[in-house]
Amino acid sequence: MNEVIPVHDLGDTMTFTSAEAMRKAGPAEIEAALTRGRTQLLSLFDGFERGLGSNGLRIAQDTAVNLPLWELGHIGWFEEFWLSRNTERGFGIACDPFAPRRTSVLPRADALYDSSNVAHGLRWQLALPDPAATRSYLTAVREATLTLLRACSTKEEDLYFFRLVLFHEDMHREAWHFMAQRLGIDLGPGMTGRAPRPAVASGSWDIPGGLRHVGVDNAGFAFDNELCAANIEVSAFSIDRATVKWDAFLAFVDGGGYTDDRAWTPAGRDWRRHSGATHPLHLRRGHSGWERSRFGRWLPIDPLAPAVQITAHEAEAWCRWAGRRLPTEAEWETAAKLAVEQGEVFEWGEVWEWTASPFEPYSGFVPHPYRDYSQPWFDGRSVLRGGSFATVQHMKHPSYRNFFPADRSDVFAGFRSCAAP
Repeated sequence: MNEVIPVHDLGDTMTFTSAEAMRKAGPAEIEAALTRGRTQLLSLFDGFERGLGSNGLRIAQDTAVNLPLWELGHIGWFEEFWLSRNTERGFGIACDPFAPRRTSVLPRADALYDSSNVAHGLRWQLALPDPAATRSYLTAVREATLTLLRACSTKEEDLYFFRLVLFHEDMHREAWHFMAQRLGIDLGPGMTGRAPRPAVASGSWDIPGGLRHVGVDNAGFAFDNELCAANIEVSAFSIDRATVKWDAFLAFVDGGGYTDDRAWTPAGRDWRRHSGATHPLHLRRGHSGWERSRFGRWLPIDPLAPAVQITAHEAEAWCRWAGRRLPTEAEWETAAKLAVEQGEVFEWGEVWEWTASPFEPYSGFVPHPYRDYSQPWFDGRSVLRGGSFATVQHMKHPSYRNFFPADRSDVFAGFRSCAAP
C-alpha cells in the first residue's frame, strides 16, 4: 500500500494518503501492517531488556508510564479481548462491550492486563509472566487473530476491531518512545526516530474565513471522538507554515520569558512554580550553547528543528510573549486539509501540536465499544493535532485528535502559532 511521502521530499506539504488508506484497508493490508508493527514492537521490547535487564524490567513507579513488561502483556490482552475472545466482533461499533467473553489463552489475563479495572499503581505489584511467557502469549493471540482475519469479509463491521487493534498497538509503540526518552535509554534499531527533522518552511499563511468541514464522516474506520463531523464557521486567521523552531523558542528562554509573569496564564504560573522549570525539559546550557538530552545522549540543539517536549503552558507563554496565540483545533484541521487541496505549504507530522481547544465531544457524540478511549477524558485536557517523528505514518490523519493534560512534558509535542490575518 502507499506510504506517506516524507514532507521534506514533497517540498510543499504533508499528505495523508497512508492514513486514509489504512482506515479503509482490507484484510491483506491490515495483516501486513500488523506484522510490521509487531516486528517493531518486539524489537523495542528487546531494547528495554538491554537497557533495564530482563528481571522484571523494573522501573520506578511513575504516573506517566507503565512497566514495559506489563504494557507488552496488555497489548496482547487488548488484541485478544476485542478479537478472538469477542463473540460480537462482527457487529463493529454496535458490539455490546459487556457481552460475556471467551476464555483467554492466558490464565488470569483479565486480572493482570485489563487497563479499565487494574489500577495504574497496582501494575507494579502484580506477579507478571516473565518476558518469554509474555512473548508466547502475544504469539498465540496473534495466530488466532490472523486466522480470523484471513477468513474475514471486507465489510466495515467485520474489519472494525482489526483496525482498532492495529491502531492501539501503534499508539503503544509511540508511547514506548516517550518512555525511553523519559528513562534516558536508546531502544536500538526498532526505533522510528530519535528527533524531529529540521523544518523547511517558514512564514505564515493567511486563510480566509468561511464554512469549514471538521471531523470525519466518510467510509472506513474512525475513532469515536472524530465522528459527528460538522460544517462550522471559522473566522479568517493567519497560521505558521511550520512549528515553532528551537531558535525562536530559546529566544524566549534567553530573554527571561520563564520569569516574566505577564507571558503566563494563571495555570501556567502555577505549573512553573510547582515544577521549578526555568527552561524546557531535557535541556541544559553547554559550553557551546544549548544542548538536549536525546535518549540518554547530550547533543547540541539544531536551531531549525521543531521545539519538542514543550508543555501546553510553555507553548501558551511563548505565544503571549510573541504576540501570537495557539490555533484552535478547527483552525489546525482547516489548514491541514486546505493545504492538500490548494497545494499550499503546511508542514506537520514531526511533533504533536498543542491547540487552544479543550478535548470535548463533538455534538452528537456516541462512545464506541471501547468506552475508555475518549469519554473518560473529556475533562478539560488539551487537544493536540498532527503526529510526531515516533508516530507511524498511517496514524497521521488531519482529523485525528490526540489529548493530554497541559502539563505533560514527556509527549513529543511542540506547537505552531496563529493570529488574526
